[in-house]
Amino acid sequence: MLPVLIVSIDNTVLSFALPVIARDLQPSAALQLWIVDVYPLVLAALLVSMGNLGDRIGRRKLLLIGSVGFAVVSVLAANAPTAEALLVARALLGVFGAALMPCTLSLLRGMFLDRRQRRLAIAVWATGFAAGGAIGPIVGGVLLEHGHWGSVFLLAVPFLVPLLVLAPLLVTESRDPNPGPLDVVAIVLSMLTFAPVVFAIKHLATEGFDLVVVLGVVVGIAAGTVLVRRLLAQRNPLLDVRLFAVPAFTGSVLVNLVSVLSMVGLLYFLAQHLQLVMGMGPMEAGLVLLPGTLAMVVASLLVVRWVRRVPPAVLMSVGLGLAGIAYLVFAVTGGSSAVWVLATAFALLSIGVGMAETLSNDIIVAAVPPAKAGAASAVSETAYELGAVLGTSILGGILAASYAANLVVPAGLTSAQADAAGETLAGALDVADQLPADLAAVLADSARHAFDAGVVVTASVGVVLSILAIVLAARTVRGQRG
Repeated sequence: MLPVLIVSIDNTVLSFALPVIARDLQPSAALQLWIVDVYPLVLAALLVSMGNLGDRIGRRKLLLIGSVGFAVVSVLAANAPTAEALLVARALLGVFGAALMPCTLSLLRGMFLDRRQRRLAIAVWATGFAAGGAIGPIVGGVLLEHGHWGSVFLLAVPFLVPLLVLAPLLVTESRDPNPGPLDVVAIVLSMLTFAPVVFAIKHLATEGFDLVVVLGVVVGIAAGTVLVRRLLAQRNPLLDVRLFAVPAFTGSVLVNLVSVLSMVGLLYFLAQHLQLVMGMGPMEAGLVLLPGTLAMVVASLLVVRWVRRVPPAVLMSVGLGLAGIAYLVFAVTGGSSAVWVLATAFALLSIGVGMAETLSNDIIVAAVPPAKAGAASAVSETAYELGAVLGTSILGGILAASYAANLVVPAGLTSAQADAAGETLAGALDVADQLPADLAAVLADSARHAFDAGVVVTASVGVVLSILAIVLAARTVRGQRG
């Protein structure tokens, strides 16, 4: 549970620290998105390889290696002097985070052989993400209001110390007894499959369609094609891609991805809306989202009981429907509702994601024998991290583009000030602080309205994605039994 808390805290606390970081380090809109996205991007590129490595050398051993590295780099991130340095530190956190995450789920797969016990264990595992989501904003809010933004990265350290002490005592080592030869070519191809495609999506969202987008997609598809053919030709491959021929497995992976995309995408704009539009402090904004986080914990645990009576496909569809309703609220209001309405919408999304995540992860790990749990867990985690990347890349990119299109820059600003204001809402408010009161008020008001107009567009896309995910779950997971 401790590594899950670490990764979740690191993801959510950054969303609330982002406005402060944006004002302090002044990254461009693209660099701001990269600071958020590089961590899950590196994770997504390395998870399959790390899952296979854990199967080979031992999952507990890799867990401890990842923990030490994560702690060291967290300290480096906390003291990053520039936006570029923070970007590098976040990338390194992704490397060691990739060593942590597949081990957690695969160790559970080996510990709990009974399906009902394992489903409950996975539900508790999933609540670790929700608990981290609650701890991050609140404790991080206290640190942000009373100290430097770098302190939020040090939150991981108190969790890593007991992990390093207790894991050797309490966690039994497990590995694949027949791991097969180390396939370096497949490892490289797996990275070349994920990274260029995600980069292309991010570039499309921030810079528009160009040759870079085409090249990224072409490289990713080409590498993926070669990788699949190579894996199909092997008796003991890095990843058994034949699993994707099972509709329930593939559907659960995609539902996992869409669920996380929905959560991360909404958090990206809601955290900024609460702080930069409504004027809340980081801690106050975190408290607004606390009921939703607690609701996610409860839903993740209760769905373990519900699935004994209701088919998984129905419960997953209901969960995704709740996420769609939450996005519909923002699509209609643009975030201009009362605080309790925003908190309720986030709670609906959290309940839905908690239900879908628990059931999709259970189906994924149940599809493989315990010896291959690391590779299957890596697929689940890859979907999770790709969802996190796409949440900020697609929805965040749409928000940035819509904001720039709707912003009306008042006369009297220099070209540099106009460019900074057009990049991000935080940039516009920073420029406004440098202007005379009347001009500052006009710019700040225009920027906030442009941001909320972008929220309407972004949330509308979220509604469409939720509907598509419901159809996917109903078609692919149909027939699965609790």
